[in-house]
Order: sequence, then structure tokens, then C-alpha cells
Amino acid sequence: MQISVIIPAYNEEEVIADTLKEVRGFLQENFSSFEIIVVDDKSTDSTLNIIQTLPDVKVVKNLKNHGKGYSVAKGVKASQGDLVLFMDADNSTRIVELKKFLGQNKDYPIVIGSRGLKDSDVQIKQNPIKAFLGKAGNMLIRILVAPKISDTQCGFKLFNEESKSLFDKLTIERWGFDFELIFLARKYNLKVKEVPVVWRNNFDSKVTWLGYVSTLLQVFKVRWNNILGKYN
Repeated sequence: MQISVIIPAYNEEEVIADTLKEVRGFLQENFSSFEIIVVDDKSTDSTLNIIQTLPDVKVVKNLKNHGKGYSVAKGVKASQGDLVLFMDADNSTRIVELKKFLGQNKDYPIVIGSRGLKDSDVQIKQNPIKAFLGKAGNMLIRILVAPKISDTQCGFKLFNEESKSLFDKLTIERWGFDFELIFLARKYNLKVKEVPVVWRNNFDSKVTWLGYVSTLLQVFKVRWNNILGKYN
């Protein structure tokens, strides 16, 4: 199978159908074989009911709410594609951006979308508090776990067969899994290519300001895990 697209979802009833319709259409036009895997993280709204009625969608269900990192890793383990892309259910970065990645993945096991490069196009910005916390967080992440990466947290990342094994080593179940993946890639000498994307902020995002603080604390967890040899 050419590609698997993993979409973690939690209470996305207002947007999930449109996102999946767009993803399915793009994949049908550009790939001879594909699968779409939606991992429902124990939604309390109609998300699960909606995705179960849609064509060409494989549904994976969490028995309790774990977080985005856990859900993405579970989707990757259930996937069969030679390439694996994970993206956000709210369509902040649209599937069409994948075209920019496909020329890069021959030389780079991991290609990640970025909102922090010169040619990145952030069309709808976050509120000032979240923007400030995001910038502060990026600075800490770059210093401690991901040097030379301007944006580890954009939820649009492509992995080849070689790099899929990184998901087996994840210890963070929630938002910090993104930079844990980048840290692991560096540790195991897997090259990462950062590509500018078009990104639109979703004002109904599930990430709260407290979530930002919690995620930053997970930076230190990654460093501590490495000291303890948990990634060996």
C-alpha cells in the first residue's frame, strides 16, 4: 500500500466529515492505493457515529481518552502503508500540502510541516496569549530537544517505513509526542526535513493554556527519559 493517513479525533463532529471528504478525494486522485485511519479518542459527541458512516475510513477506537500522541501511535501501528502521514482532524493544514512533501521523502525518512519558516503561510493567527506561549515553548524545545527545527508542533508529518519504528518508543501520550518524535529521530540518525505549509488556526482547538504549560513540562521528561536510557 502506498500511503496511510492517520487522523486522531476527539470531539470533532463539526468538521470531521468535511476533512475526511477532502482527504479521500485527494488520495483518490494522487495514489493508486491508500487507507484512511481515524482514531477516535473516546469522543463524547457524535464524532464516532459520523466516521463510522463514511466510506473508505478505517475506525480505531480508544476505550478511554488518552491523548493525541497515544492515538497517533495506535493508528500508525494499525497502518499498512509504505508512507504514513498524520494530520489534524480540524484540517488546519490541508491534505493538498502533502504535494510539497512527496519530492522530499526520497532523501528524508521524516518530512514535517512547519509554520516557522520564511515561506510558511499562517493565514489565521492564534490569539496573543497562545501565540506568546507557543513562541516561548518553541524556544525551549529547540534548546533542549530539537535544535535547528523551527516548529515541532505542526500536526502534519510524513514518515517512511524506516522511521515508523520511532512510534514504538514514544512515552508521551499527549501533545508533547511531536517533539519526542523529533528527538528520537535525531538520536537514531534519521534525517528530518522541515517544509513550509499553509496553516489556519482553529479557534475551537482543544489545546488550552494549561495544556501549553503541561506540554512544556514534557520537554524535561524527554531529557530525563534519555538520561535513564528509556530510548535505548
